[in-house]
Parts: sequence; structure tokens; C-alpha cells
Amino acid sequence: MKKDLYEKIVDYILKNQNKFYRLAFSYVQNQEDALDVVQNAVCKALEHYEDLKNGDAVKTWFYRILVNESLTLLKEKKRVVLSGEEEMPEIPYEEKGFEMPDDMYAHINRLEEEVQNIIKLRFYEDMSLKEIAQIMEMNLNTVKAKLYRGLKALKVVIQEVEQ
Repeated sequence: MKKDLYEKIVDYILKNQNKFYRLAFSYVQNQEDALDVVQNAVCKALEHYEDLKNGDAVKTWFYRILVNESLTLLKEKKRVVLSGEEEMPEIPYEEKGFEMPDDMYAHINRLEEEVQNIIKLRFYEDMSLKEIAQIMEMNLNTVKAKLYRGLKALKVVIQEVEQ
């Protein structure tokens, strides 16, 4: 049974690797970091596959790992301080097929972190509110409230920009 679960997880990861990369890239905004996040998430999932109690919850379980890895990397990057000698100009990398509309994405990134996560999972990953609640380990009604509050805030900002 454990071997079947392991194979199911491996199969799921292989089939959805582009989605995982896209989500990680939406968080870290850097190709190498996104690849690192996905690699770390896959390693953690395969190391701890026995912790998964319900074989039908592979999707939400893996997305929780992926989101947590993305947030961990972002927190680590905030802590790193470069000395003057190590500073180099960063050349932006454009990933074809994974572009986000700059204005909308910038507006989403100004929202509080939990709201950002909910909006990204809902609209960029096309997940149900129930799945998001499981990934975020929140009550379904809390997810709904944060989503609608975030969408309302985005609407206000967009209307201000259009005027």
C-alpha cells in the first residue's frame, strides 16, 4: 500500500510539474528560485509521503508543501544582506508562457500575504475554495471572507487607476 501511495505521488508530480513551477514563480519572481522551490517541495513530499493519511488528498497536501516552501524562501531572502562588494545588478528574466499582467499582479502583491495566497491559488491555479481551505489550513468561511475582501480591495484600486 505504501508503494502504491509513493507511485501515486510521483505520478501526480510528473503530470503537474509545470503548474508547480508556475505557482512557485508567481511567489518568488525568479526562475532559479522557482526551480529550487519546486525541487525542495518534491524532495520533502517524497521523503515524507508516509505522513499522508488520505491518498485522495495528494493535490492539497502537495500544494501546501509547495506554498510553504515558497514562503520559506521569501523569508530567507529577506534575511540575506549583501555587503557592498557582492552587489551585482540583477538582470530580469522573462519566462515565456508564465507572464502575469504586471499591473494586476503588482496590485495583488500589495494585499496581505494570506489574501495574496488565496487569490493566487483560486485564480492562477484554478482551485476550489474547499481545496484552498485545506492547503491554507483555514476554515472555509474564513477563506471566502478573505477572498471577497481581497477582490473588493482590488476592485477599488483598479477603479482608482482607471479614473
